[in-house]
Order: sequence, then C-alpha cells, then structure tokens
Amino acid sequence: MSSEITPKWTAEELAGEGVSKKDLVSYLHESGSNAFLLAHKLNGKLASVVKTAKKPALLAAYKNLFETKQFRSSDEVSATEIKQEKAAVADSSAEQKAEAAEPAAVEEPKYTKHVIKKGTGLGSPVKGDRVSVYYSGWLKNGTLFDSNITTKGRKPSSPLVFKVGTSTVIRGWDEALMTMKMGEVASVLIQPEWAYGQRGLAAGGIPPNATLKFEITLVRFD
Repeated sequence: MSSEITPKWTAEELAGEGVSKKDLVSYLHESGSNAFLLAHKLNGKLASVVKTAKKPALLAAYKNLFETKQFRSSDEVSATEIKQEKAAVADSSAEQKAEAAEPAAVEEPKYTKHVIKKGTGLGSPVKGDRVSVYYSGWLKNGTLFDSNITTKGRKPSSPLVFKVGTSTVIRGWDEALMTMKMGEVASVLIQPEWAYGQRGLAAGGIPPNATLKFEITLVRFD
C-alpha cells in the first residue's frame, strides 16, 4: 500500500458510535502489515480479535497506523492467510499419512474350493513352482468340456505340467492351486471373472460369462 493513504474515518466519526470494533479490526487487518498487527496483538481470526480487543486500544492502533505508516505492501500475505495455508498443508499431510496407513483393499476371491481328499505335507505351491495336475472341467449345466483323466479303454494320460501363478492357465486355477497340498483333490467353482470372462472360449466349448466347475488333483509340485 502507498504511504499517502488517507484515514477512512474522521475524528468525529471515530468518537461516535458509527464505527464499531469489527469495523476497526477489519480495516486494520486489511491495511496493516504483519509486523504492525503482531506489535498491536491484532493478528488472528477477525471474530477472536473483535471479542478480546478493547475499542480504545483499537482506536490507538488505528491512529498509530497512520503515524508509523506500517501499511501492508501489495505483495505481502496476511498472517491469517499464512496460518490458513499452513493448516491446509498440515491437513493434507495428515490425510496422506492416513491414506498410507490404511491397508490396501483385498480383492474378493472369485472362486470357492471344496476339499474332496486331503493332501500331505505342510507346504503349497508358490508362484513360479512347476505343478503337475489331473483335472476335469464342467459347465454349470453339467456338460463336461475338458479332462486329462484316463477313461476306460484308453491309453493312460499324463498330468498337465505348468508353472503356477504365471498366467499360463486361468486365474482361478492359479489361485486355487496355491492353496493345495501334494496329492490333494479339490472341487473348485470359478466365477467368470477368474475364468474366461465375457469372451468365453469358443474353441473349448465355453460360452461367455460361464461359471466353471473343476475337479483338480495336485499330483506334485517343485
């Protein structure tokens, strides 16, 4: 602000009841520098200052402002604005810390497993392990669409071998197998999201959005 600013109110107006404490504090907040407001204990929220300040002290501060010409420069940020900015930064930081502290959402499993025959040992396959499995798969209506289990009169089949957890097979298989023990036989019902989804697998006889049922035997893993 320029040092040539003229008083807002005349002496007569200040002496009367027309100028309230709120008027004075508002003007001093808008016009006085931070140093001036601090020196006169006028920094803080408008309502708080109006409540605690005495009018004679405000009148004296108003007069002193023009005597000392400690007006706010055009690029000076008010102490109140600084506090508000710091508070906003602190709130943002607190929110970020709270978000960081919150546990990541756990995806709801898209399959259910029922153990038909318990396996042996304490461990289960982990991502990257090579697993050997026998399986049969049915549509929800009971139609068998695939199996590698030997049928009567045919040559003995070999188990399917692949690395589990590497998306070589559908996700429902990967997830279920990593909960199984050596030799375990399980019935696994897999929802479309973790099977063949909206596209299905026409070549395998699986329609779009199909829920699939498998009987899986984990022969071995290493």
